[in-house]
Amino acid sequence: MTTPLSKEPRRFAPLGDRDDKVLEGTPRLKGIVFDVDGTLCLQQNYMFAQMRSVLGITKSTDILDHCHSLPTTEQESALESIREIERTAMVSQVPQPGLVDLMSYLESKGIPKGICTRNFETPVNHLLGKFLEGKKFEPIVTRDFRPPKPDPAGIWHIAKSWGLVRENGEADCSGVVMVGDSIDDMTAGYRAGAATVLLVNEANAHLATHQHTDLCISRLDELIGVLEKGFVGRIGQGDEGSDLKGRVEGVLKAGKGE
Repeated sequence: MTTPLSKEPRRFAPLGDRDDKVLEGTPRLKGIVFDVDGTLCLQQNYMFAQMRSVLGITKSTDILDHCHSLPTTEQESALESIREIERTAMVSQVPQPGLVDLMSYLESKGIPKGICTRNFETPVNHLLGKFLEGKKFEPIVTRDFRPPKPDPAGIWHIAKSWGLVRENGEADCSGVVMVGDSIDDMTAGYRAGAATVLLVNEANAHLATHQHTDLCISRLDELIGVLEKGFVGRIGQGDEGSDLKGRVEGVLKAGKGE
C-alpha cells in the first residue's frame, strides 16, 4: 500500500507556545523516524564503493538486493564482507552538527524517535552509544528487517509500534516525519504517507526539489525552529521551487564558508 499524498502542503501544529486557535484542525506531530549514515552522522559514502568492489558489482546494482539474490549458501559470506567494511568505518563516525540538541529537544516535548536504516545493528549501536548515550530510539529497524528502504514497510512497522494504526489495521503515518539524506529515505517516507525532511548537502542537493521531499534543512538542529513554529512542507505549494533552489544554493555556499 502506498498512501496518496495530499495536494496541500504537509502541516503539523507548533510544538512551542500553543495557541488553541492555531492548533484547531492542525495535525499534531506524533513521531520522527531517522536514517543513520548521512543523517545522524556525517556521510561515509566511500563505503559503498568498497562494498561494490568486494562484491564485484557495478554502481547501478543495489548492494542488498545483490546479496539477497545470491544462492543461499553464498549470502552470508557476501553480507559479512560488507559488514566488515561497516565495522571498520564506524570508528570514524562523526556526529551531524546539532544532533544532541535536536534529540534533547524532541525528548523534552515527548516526541517518539525511531530509526529506519539499511545499516546493520553494530554501527547503529556504536553511534548511539558514543554520541547519544541515554537517548531513546524505539524501535530501531535495521537491514535485518525486510524489505528495506525505499520500501515503506520499515516505517509502517515503526508507526504501528507507536500505536499509530487506522481502523482497518494499517499503519497511520499521517503524524510522522521521516528525516534522511537519500532518495531511499525520501521515497520510503513518501510512500509510507509520512512527511519527509531532507538533510541537504552537496551530494544530495538535487533531491531538494524532488517530488518526494517536503522540506529541507542544512543541519539537524534547524528542525527545532521548524517544529516550534509549526511544520509546513513545500509539496503542494507549487510556486516555491525557485525559492527552494535559491535557499539550497545558499546552504551549500555557507557550508563552504563562502
